[in-house]
This record gives sequence, C-alpha cells and structure tokens, in this order.
Amino acid sequence: MTRKIFLYILIIFLSTQALKANQILVPMDEEQSNHLKAYGVAFWVLEKEIPVDWLLNYRGGSFMIESKQSIVNELIIRGVSYEIISDAVANNMLDEIASPSSNKDAMRLDKVPKIAVYSPKSKQPWDDAVTLVLTYAEIPYDVIFDDEIMTEGLSDYDWLHLHHEDFTGQYGKFYRSYANQPWYIEQQKEYEAMAKKHGFRKVSQLKLAITHKIRSFVNKGGFLFAMCSATDTYDIALSAAGVDLAARMYDGDPADPDAQEKLDYEQTLAFEDFKLEMNPLEYEYSNIDQNQIDRPGIKEGNDFFTLFEFSAKWDPIPTMLTQNHEKLVKGFMGQTTAYKKKLIKPDVVILGENSSINEARYIHGIFGDGFWTFYGGHDPEDYQHFVGEPPTDLNLHPNSPGYRLILNNILFPAAKKKKKKT
Repeated sequence: MTRKIFLYILIIFLSTQALKANQILVPMDEEQSNHLKAYGVAFWVLEKEIPVDWLLNYRGGSFMIESKQSIVNELIIRGVSYEIISDAVANNMLDEIASPSSNKDAMRLDKVPKIAVYSPKSKQPWDDAVTLVLTYAEIPYDVIFDDEIMTEGLSDYDWLHLHHEDFTGQYGKFYRSYANQPWYIEQQKEYEAMAKKHGFRKVSQLKLAITHKIRSFVNKGGFLFAMCSATDTYDIALSAAGVDLAARMYDGDPADPDAQEKLDYEQTLAFEDFKLEMNPLEYEYSNIDQNQIDRPGIKEGNDFFTLFEFSAKWDPIPTMLTQNHEKLVKGFMGQTTAYKKKLIKPDVVILGENSSINEARYIHGIFGDGFWTFYGGHDPEDYQHFVGEPPTDLNLHPNSPGYRLILNNILFPAAKKKKKKT
C-alpha cells in the first residue's frame, strides 16, 4: 500500500469517526439560506426514525440532529444551511438552554405526523398555502375530502388542514361574482351529489356532519390547522347546528329569519357573540372577520402583525407555534383576513396580533385531548390573492416568516414532551 493511499484511507476513517462524534446544527435565524426546506429535512430525518431536537428560542428555533453523512448529503441537496458542532459544544449549548434563567428549551421530536389536507379532488381556481409549502418543503401529505371523513378515514391521521372551505354550505358566498363561472357551477353540482350520496338533502347538512367529525377527531387527540374562510365558517357551522343559514340560491329554500337568535356559542372552538351576515350576496359570513372598514389606514405597505414571545419551559406549545427569525410578520388578506379580538373566547391563546386595530391573526386552543390553530389570510406571500391567479412560487420566498408559521404547526405533533396549557 502506497503512502498516498494510506493517508487517503486514514483521512476517510478520521472524518467518519469525527462525524460520529458530532452534531448537526440547522440554524433557523438569519443565517439560514432556506428556512422552509429546513422543516422538510427535519421531517425527513424523523421518517428515518432519527430524533430531532427543536431548540426553542435558540437562533430562531434551530434544529439539532445526530451527525450522519446521509443527513449532511440531504441538507446539501436541498440547499439548507447547517453547521457541524462537536458533542462538547452541543452539550454546552444544551446546558445553556436548560438554565432556569434562559427562556429557551430543547423539544425532542421523535414521531412522524401523518398529514391530511381537506380539499375537493376537483380543480379549484385558487391555490392553498399549506399544500404549496408542504410540496416545496417535500413533506408528504394525503388529500382527503367528505368521502374519507364520512367513512371514519380521519382516524388514520394525526394532523388535518382546512383551507378556504365554506362549512356553512353557501359555496363561499361567491354567487354574486361567480355564479355563471363553469368552476362554480361544477362545484355546486359536485357538492350536491356528495351530500345526496351520504344521505343528506342539503350541502349544509353534510358540512355540519363533517364539522362534527372533525371536532371529534380533535377531541380524541388530533391536531387541526385551518386558514382563511375555513376558520370562521367552521365555528359558525358548529354554532348553527340545525339552523338554515343558506338563502334560496344556495339550497333551494330561504334562510331561517331567526337564525341569529338560534346560535349556540357553547359549541364553537374559538369565537363567541358574533353576528351573522345574512345578505346572501355579501362576500362575508359574520362580523368575526376584520373588513377594510375595521382596518383604517391599513394597506400592503404597513400591514404587519407581531408574534408573542412565550415561556419556552412553561408554555412549550405556543412557543413552538411562534418560532421564527422575525417577530414582525407581513400581513396578508383573504376572505377571512383576521379576527376581532372582542369575539375570541377568553381561553383562546392569541399567538399573533395587530394591537393597534384590535385584531388577532394567529390563534390557538385546546379541545379535549387535541389542539387547533387558526391562521387568518390566504397566502403569506401574496397580499391580495384573487380567484384565478397563479400560485405563489416559493422558490422566490425560501425564508418566508409567514409560511414558517404553517410549518411550525406541521412539526408540533411530533413533539415528545408533555404539552402544557398556557
């Protein structure tokens, strides 16, 4: 064996041994080149049955993983920044994080959450921020809809996402603007056929059954994440069980004129004391949502919300959900943009708000053995996304703070530590 070959083998051996004795730190502060794909790598590592330490409030919520060449290769392939640190440095870091004087914590992730997205199987003329970011981050998910939920298919999943769905059976209240559009006509036919298939006379009755099955899923320990109009219409549907909210153009008969008086706010997850918008041509469901009149002077250039900072050791849930490299996040609109704080139940945790106009953008709560999170707005990187516009290209937004909040919710069910309520 020549000296050159011997040295080559020795270098490989020493490198391998050093790698075994080291840790990989995936920073999530401004040093990270691709925050969104970093979550995908963390998910990929969990799929390999390798635990991940989520370092809460440490450099933007960084990840620490046992150093393996396969993981380094994956980080390089996906363009995710990382650092190799020695075990000694890692232990000192963990000691610092564990200090009672430090508002940090190490959350062990050791489970791969099985993810479902509630969405029609047919094409819709708008995108979905969650499926966009899951696809970009290369995190696997299944698309399910009414058939799967009505046949108890939710029991196969840990995490469920709802986006831009109308659980009141009013087809998004798009009638005035889109009633003659082919996609609207086709969606109405599809939904009516689905209701009939499952033994319901009206779409609103099927959607009510769906809301109850989802609530049961959460009650038994599931994780629910919803955005845009899925948030308020979900609670409205729960509060209006057995009450006809839909006008004739939506279900063939008039709405109940006493619908407002029949609401039961005890049934909702997040909101109470709200007033319904009964005009069938008004593009709004209730006064839960902040309309433009409620947001004087707010426009794209000055629309921001602030993330709260929580105690990592005592409030790990909201701390996980608010991990970010920026605490001031750009606002973005949707059919449901934000929530009036006065209509949020007192036991709900507000994660992000614009206090100057008394609106919450990002809220969280516990129901039974499970958890739910509502996030106002449609697309964190498209301020006012219109029907028919092309989807956002996340290659242009790899460090999006708004999209990071979605991915925090994806990893949340993987946490091992006993969860505490704020």
